[in-house]
This record gives sequence, C-alpha cells and structure tokens, in this order.
Amino acid sequence: MNSRQRRGVILLVLSVLCAVGAFAGVLSVIRDVNSKVGPEVTAYRLKQDIDPYKALSTGQFEKISMPERWLSGNAVTDLAAIRGKIAVTRLERGSLLQSDMIVERPELNPGQQEIAIMIDAATGVAGKIHPGASVNIYATFEGEDGKTKSESRVIVAGAEVIDVGKLTALEPDRRDRSRRSDEAVPITFALGTADAQRVAYAESFATHVRLALVAPGGAADVPPGDRKYTLDEDR
Repeated sequence: MNSRQRRGVILLVLSVLCAVGAFAGVLSVIRDVNSKVGPEVTAYRLKQDIDPYKALSTGQFEKISMPERWLSGNAVTDLAAIRGKIAVTRLERGSLLQSDMIVERPELNPGQQEIAIMIDAATGVAGKIHPGASVNIYATFEGEDGKTKSESRVIVAGAEVIDVGKLTALEPDRRDRSRRSDEAVPITFALGTADAQRVAYAESFATHVRLALVAPGGAADVPPGDRKYTLDEDR
C-alpha cells in the first residue's frame, strides 16, 4: 500500500468517526429534549367561539397532542367530560378546554317538568338570564270594561331556568300590539305541575310576562301581600 492509499484509508476512517460522532450528538440532543419535554398527551382546542351557558358538542373541538408537562392540571383530555355540560363563560376559539370552563347543565328533579315560554327581547332578558338562574315570573293582566282593575301578579317565585334559547322571530299570528318586539327568546323552566299551569295560563292570557332575576344566594320568596299589585295601592 503506497502513501496515497494510506492517506485515503485514513481520511475514510476519519469521515466514519466524524459521522458516528455527529450521530451520537444528535441522539444526545434528542434524549435531552425528550427528558425536558416529557411524554405527549391528548388535549382539545376550541374550533370556534362558544357563547356562555350554551350546550357543548364534540364538533366544537379539535384533538391535538402536546407535552404533558405543559398542560395545566385541569385540562380536559377526554371529550366524554363535556357530556351534559354547558359553557360557564364565553369560550374563545383556539383556547385549550379546561374543566373550570364548563358546568353541569341543570336537570329536572323528581316531580318537576319542563315548560318553555317565549319572552319578549324587550323585557330585560339582555343576556343576564342563563341556565341555573333563579327568577320570579310576573304577569300583567288588563281590567275588563271597568269591572275589574288592571293588575300585576307574581305567577311563580324562584323558578329555575334550565335552558335559554336563541333570539327568534315571532310567527305572524303571535305578533300583536301587546308585545314590544317581534322577536323573543324561548326560556325553559323546571317547575311543578301547579306552577307550570300558572305559567301556561299567564302566557296565554296576560298582557305581558316578565322575568325578574333573583340575585345568587338571595331569597326568591315573595310575601303574600306583595304577590299582587294594582295602581290604586299607590294612590
């Protein structure tokens, strides 16, 4: 083997050693990154904005993978967790879903039934009434030909709201001069039979039906003497 061949062999060996060293360096970097990042887990990101107190569905989220150590302790890693839940606040597109963003949808208790009525958009709903809220339901009745006086009554005190629908245009036969708006919001309550009948009667025969939101933790009971009002009481 002449000197030129020896130099070629030496260069080849050096090239192999450099390649092995580089490969070892890459493996070391990968191991270091893995040790710092850790294993990946499943998380869910919002594909769209979700309004407060709206029901959740799997189609509103996209599945992603990310290092477990980067997730907060309350991150949702299984979409089964949203079953029967609603958003507790406005959820923004691109946010990671977390358990403190959702709450259980109110459900019926034994002896209760669902009843929904349309509430004019002009009567103060204004986005403040939501599932789980407690409201007093007021109805105003017009007097008849001077024989009876117009009056306002508390139809139900402390009615539990279990669903708030979307703003809806009223059908032509439901538009009349007694309504202040041609749009209304369907509100669903959980009520006993007697209270459900009172609400159904008020929606059919009252001039107006209004909801008064009860403060959280506040008493919804209305004293018997305050459940009915006529203008004569202030004269």
